[in-house]
Amino acid sequence: MLIKNAEYVTSCVSSATYPNVDEPEFIFLGRSNVGKSSLINTITNRKKLAYTSSKPGKTLTLNFYHINNNFYLIDFPGYGYAARSINQRLDFGKMIEDYLKKSNNLKCIFLVVDSRHEPTEDDKLMYDFLMHYNFVVYIVATKIDKLSTNEINKNVNIISNKLDVVKDRIITFSSLNKINVNLIHDVIETYLND
Repeated sequence: MLIKNAEYVTSCVSSATYPNVDEPEFIFLGRSNVGKSSLINTITNRKKLAYTSSKPGKTLTLNFYHINNNFYLIDFPGYGYAARSINQRLDFGKMIEDYLKKSNNLKCIFLVVDSRHEPTEDDKLMYDFLMHYNFVVYIVATKIDKLSTNEINKNVNIISNKLDVVKDRIITFSSLNKINVNLIHDVIETYLND
C-alpha cells in the first residue's frame, strides 16, 4: 500500500466532537510510551504527523489522521500511566469504551506493546475487553531494534502466552529501522478491501 496523503484532522475528548465521517477507521491503542506516535509517523512516512514526546502520557485526546483521502488512523491516549489521577484514568477509560462501542466504521485495532517487556495487566485487560466485543485486533510489538533475534523470538512467545493471542496476530516492528511497515500496510489494505 502506498501512502500518498496523510493529514491531521482533529483532536477530541468526547463523542460530541468526533468528526462526522463515513470512512474506514483503524485504531492504535497502547500504554504510554510504547511508541504509538512513532509507529503512526513511520507507517505514513511522515516525520511529524503524530506528536512524539519523551514524556509519557502526553497524548490526552483521540487524534484523527485522514489517510489517502479514504480512511482514518486514530491515535488513542496511552493507558496505564501511573502519574495520572484516578479521575483522569477513569475518564480515559470511558472515552476509549465510548468510542469503541459507537463506531460503525472501525475495521481493525492495533494494540501496541513494547517488545522488550512482558505485557502488563493493563495490556491484558485491554486485550480481553477488545476480544469480549469481538473486535479484530493485531498486536504490534515495537522497538525490536533494541533486541537480538533470539530475544525477539523469546519475547514474542511471552506476549503470545500472556495475552493468549496467536502469533500470526503479532507484528514485530521498529520505527527506527522501518521493520515490518509493509505488514501493517498489508493488514490495513486487507480490511479496506473487505
